Amino acid sequence: MSSPPSLPTDGTHVLLIDDNLDELRLLADILRSARFRLSVALDGTQGYHRAVATPPDLILLDVNMPRMDGFATARLLRAHSATAHVPIIFLSAANTLEERLQGLRVGGVDYVLKPFDAEEVLARIQVHLTLAGRMAAPAAGLPATPLPSGVEDADTVFVRAAMRYLTLNLRSEHSLDSVAHAVGTHSKRLSRAFRAHLSQTVFEFLRQERLREAQRLLGQTSLGILDVAAEVGFASAANFATAFREQVGMTPTAYRRQAARPS
Repeated sequence: MSSPPSLPTDGTHVLLIDDNLDELRLLADILRSARFRLSVALDGTQGYHRAVATPPDLILLDVNMPRMDGFATARLLRAHSATAHVPIIFLSAANTLEERLQGLRVGGVDYVLKPFDAEEVLARIQVHLTLAGRMAAPAAGLPATPLPSGVEDADTVFVRAAMRYLTLNLRSEHSLDSVAHAVGTHSKRLSRAFRAHLSQTVFEFLRQERLREAQRLLGQTSLGILDVAAEVGFASAANFATAFREQVGMTPTAYRRQAARPS
């Protein structure tokens, strides 16, 4: 396979987020030698705030970090309007399919496995900058203008990230703590944020989304009622039927019959 074309990197801003100082220094040396402009963060929380303040062209993000891991960091970055478009390449020593899939599901575009090779790191960065159309022009070496503080309320980002996380994981069992951890906050703050922004609890939102998806599956697929219930995270058909009737005003069977009638 042919290598990607060599492109100028002067002024292209890469943010490195990694708690391992030795690996951070090595990555910084690799990128400086390729004339990238760098920012560095030692954990996910710091990295998220730096990315929002001065959005980079690409982020190299470690998975296993204290305070907030790479997956939670990526969820917040994807939920903030300033960083939603920025390519994220995960760095990880864990070569498992499940971790790689999780990284892609939360918004990563690629993985670099540790220990990494300098040529591979640069090639993957170059490919994703090119695909994203984010390679800076040679004259664009000046730092980006930071966003004014308070442009996007932090709680709004937590809520948006949690909503996306729950919507993508309807089948899973959730606790308030697990949802809060997945988006890098604590349960009390997430509860307050949901009530303030949505006027409902986390689990009221989850139930609403499960039943919304159930309506779609009943109307657009041939899945049986039991399969639909399982697909949207209900432990039993009886619980599903009761919840569905309370929200929609009819049983799942009646809803499917109505949806099948010609309009």
